[in-house]
Amino acid sequence: MSHHHPEHQATPPMKDFSRESWEERYRSRDAMWSGRPNAQLVTELETVEPAHALDVGCGEGADAVWLAQNGWQVTAVDLSATAIERATAHATAAGVDAHIEFTDADLDQVIANRGPWNLVSSQYTHPEQGSRWLVSTLAEAVAPGGMLLIVGHHPTDPHAAEHPDLQRAAFSAEDVADVLSRDAWEVSATLRERTSYEADGRERLWRDSVLVARRHG
Repeated sequence: MSHHHPEHQATPPMKDFSRESWEERYRSRDAMWSGRPNAQLVTELETVEPAHALDVGCGEGADAVWLAQNGWQVTAVDLSATAIERATAHATAAGVDAHIEFTDADLDQVIANRGPWNLVSSQYTHPEQGSRWLVSTLAEAVAPGGMLLIVGHHPTDPHAAEHPDLQRAAFSAEDVADVLSRDAWEVSATLRERTSYEADGRERLWRDSVLVARRHG
């Protein structure tokens, strides 16, 4: 399970989303992602007071570092030891390593032993167990009054359509939102469009599924 910030050069498709496959993918190149925090995370946290955050599928650490720079104490988890190594180096270079605990332990263990958190964020995470499993698992990690933020590729996202492995992982926020009880959560499930620019200046459209849920206090 790993972080997918999609503004990057083309990568070969993955045969699955296992720990071994992610590790192989990270080892295939010196840097996988852009190093910038994910857009929906930055947007959603503009008015949120920093506290304790869990960054799921942290990849090379861009989101975790951004969170720490903005006052959060972060637990960051990824399946790839290589990704964690790079993320740790990024945090050290940014001077925020004291505010982030990186781990490649299994997500279930991390949640059981270290939770709950005021923010649980998953940005383009692709668990083998599927998106509904991800929502229900991460919901357990959110403290009363806290926020769950899950962002992924919508099935109509052009980038996902070009990659069979991502198409398998794509989901609609509405489809996964019904995992959450409305008695316990305030839920927003939306499709959001945004654009980015390739290195050669070409504009690219992204269609994100965005689930924002706040647990009642």
